[in-house]
Amino acid sequence: MKLRRKVTALAMASMMVFSMAACGGDSAQETTAAETKADAATEAAKETAAQAEASGGAGGNIGVCIYKFDDAFMTTYRNALQEILEGKGYTVTFMDGKNDQAEQNNQINNFIAQGVDALIINPVMTSAADQIIATVKDADIPTVLINREPTADQMSAYEKLVYVGCDARQSGTMQGELILDTANKGDINGDGKVSYIMIQGDPENVDAQYRTEFSVKALTDAGMEVEELDLQRGDWDRNKGQEIAQNDLAKFGNDIEVIFCNNDDMAIGALQAIQAAGRKVNEDIYLVGVDALDAALNEVVNGNMTGTVLNDANGQAQGAVEAMEALLGGKTYAAGEQSIYVDYVKVTPENAADFQ
Repeated sequence: MKLRRKVTALAMASMMVFSMAACGGDSAQETTAAETKADAATEAAKETAAQAEASGGAGGNIGVCIYKFDDAFMTTYRNALQEILEGKGYTVTFMDGKNDQAEQNNQINNFIAQGVDALIINPVMTSAADQIIATVKDADIPTVLINREPTADQMSAYEKLVYVGCDARQSGTMQGELILDTANKGDINGDGKVSYIMIQGDPENVDAQYRTEFSVKALTDAGMEVEELDLQRGDWDRNKGQEIAQNDLAKFGNDIEVIFCNNDDMAIGALQAIQAAGRKVNEDIYLVGVDALDAALNEVVNGNMTGTVLNDANGQAQGAVEAMEALLGGKTYAAGEQSIYVDYVKVTPENAADFQ
């Protein structure tokens, strides 16, 4: 690692200067000058070593692959990672997968060819986990997967691999609880059932699958009857969220009591459609998202969203770096112990300002 090499070089320089002081020159002045230089070099080496120790022995080269840079949540996550890694003295390079798994595979291979010390990877597709894991295992690169979780069986193939993220089932459950916490438990028209549309992220993504399933499960577990009016793929995109909500509002009208969105960006798009249709959130329709983006928090505070769920980007970034440093320090993970979870937090109008 670069910083350790620097410490070694300074220590060697100190020894060389000291040797010259002991063996060269006949005068006391030359000896004193050499000793002074030796002392200075030694102090510099000590200072650098202390810096290395304080930063956890940091200074290595880290490659980070993000599935796409223009995802709002992953932008927050990426910025948090950069701040933490650079603050610890690492040299870090981020790559934009552009939502293209083949592109990301090339980026991973390039990082390996460059000899990075560790990788942090946000996979484009969880279905590509086997290939990603096989690649980093063959290269013997300590790797942290983030945000999109492979199965435990997939991760067990490599002991220098760990996943850091949140349990998406928890976020879906909390979305359902936000609806249950309303005065009428989501049944605005009083017909005995909650009629909803679901705007899903990428259905191949386990987070989208679990949020879709467990948000509704929370309602049915509480004894509520539900009616799915529509389920559409929005790919985590605000514009698609707006388009889906607009079309469904035109088709189903006042029958829609709840709009579930797998993330906040799609929820903000849905809000635009709700407002354009003359509907009022928390009066004749409910709207929930996930991530607690700043824009969504503002809407929750202003009463334009029923609630959201904090997907703690800062906490996950910190956990990812800690796991990476553990791997760099020689830690390995046994099968079944390779997932580290950070809890979600339910965000309501009462506590939303606390997260702004």
